[in-house]
Amino acid sequence: MTVVVSDTSPIRALNHLGLLWLLERIFGVVYVPPAVAEELLHPRQGLVIDARGVSFFDVRAPIDPNRARALGNNLDPAEIEAISLAIELKAPFVLIDESAGRAAVEKAGMTPIGALSILVRAKRLRLIAEIKPLMDRLQVELNFYISSSLRDWVIRSAGEDRG
Repeated sequence: MTVVVSDTSPIRALNHLGLLWLLERIFGVVYVPPAVAEELLHPRQGLVIDARGVSFFDVRAPIDPNRARALGNNLDPAEIEAISLAIELKAPFVLIDESAGRAAVEKAGMTPIGALSILVRAKRLRLIAEIKPLMDRLQVELNFYISSSLRDWVIRSAGEDRG
């Protein structure tokens, strides 16, 4: 399977929807740095997630946790650790939603994948039936920001723009 490292937001969003299992089905093992595991254990809002208790998570510290610090000024500690670990593991993908983090991932030569893109992949694999109600739940229940252009892209990509 493909090596993938995750930041906090995609895990939190999928867990909120009861769809955390999608990560294992799509990616197999997901690498989670300690700063992300800590954020999941102590969320500002929402459910507590013990990353060490998730069978398909491999909680692993980067050798140099600050390797990605120069890639962006607005990165939080979890994003820095996730991107640093991804660089060290030569991961082609980083699961990340925030725009500053996504830009840093691209600057490092990797591809960012957000929670909504995971839902699109899951729909294409017929692991879920619909995305629109899931996006609505994320926006209403988690205050998850989805721009209108991104929402339109997700709906088109999921084939839910018909009828």
